[in-house]
Amino acid sequence: MYPGACDCHIHIYEEGYSLAPHATFLPPPAPVSAYQRMQKELGLTRVVVVQPTGYGFDNSCTLSALEKFGSAARGIAMLPPQHDDNEIARLHEAGIRGLRYMMLAGGLASWSNLEADAARIAALGWHIDLQLDGRDLPSHESELKDLPCKLVIDHTGKFIEPVHPDSEAFRSLCRLLDRGRCWVKLSAPYETSRLGPPDYDDVALLARTLAARYPERCLWGSNWPHPNAQPRPVDALLLDWLVRCAGNENTVEKILVGNPEAVYGFSSSLASRRRSEASTS
Repeated sequence: MYPGACDCHIHIYEEGYSLAPHATFLPPPAPVSAYQRMQKELGLTRVVVVQPTGYGFDNSCTLSALEKFGSAARGIAMLPPQHDDNEIARLHEAGIRGLRYMMLAGGLASWSNLEADAARIAALGWHIDLQLDGRDLPSHESELKDLPCKLVIDHTGKFIEPVHPDSEAFRSLCRLLDRGRCWVKLSAPYETSRLGPPDYDDVALLARTLAARYPERCLWGSNWPHPNAQPRPVDALLLDWLVRCAGNENTVEKILVGNPEAVYGFSSSLASRRRSEASTS
């Protein structure tokens, strides 16, 4: 595996943290220690912890996870409409680098707050982490392309019904990527694929197209621990799927290492390797 390889989308569920009243399901136990075992097996060294919708606006479990993971981790928080800059500064210090906008069932975000939130987080280099039915992208494209902050779109656009690369919804995603401040996670194909494992060919077609057109704009996440997925996918096979979709080693390294550094503010692994190589030459 590549030094500095990053899993850009996981959730942590630990004992002692209560689910929010609106939670739609009971998540599986998913402590930091369990993820670290999987992380080691796959050769991953960095991770991004995304606030689960089940915990609502209480980011305590995510923040605890960031403290346990240390400097090789970043987080995505959820905040209610009434929050102040002091809270954002506190979260930044703890390793948070984005706000989650979950627009599907169980999500608590509102489109009406998006512009104001984006303006407040832009100066810190944060991004909006957006999950929606990708078929709705054309309806929101105008407001998304004008955001003053970075934008990350989950799960290969998460088109709930299969789409083709020539569809207007997919072209809308591409136009957002063309703007140069948007990224997409090639992740969780099992959530939307109608063709299923091991290749998820319908979602893979989209992922291959994105990796070929936008190698600098793609990320990858395991979506561990795969809440509500039955049967539970094998993490190593999901990483293999990403490698196949990327198509070549250079693109894989960008997706796993270079691109996450640009989005989440990790120090450059490439620069570190070059310094190490120079010192031993």
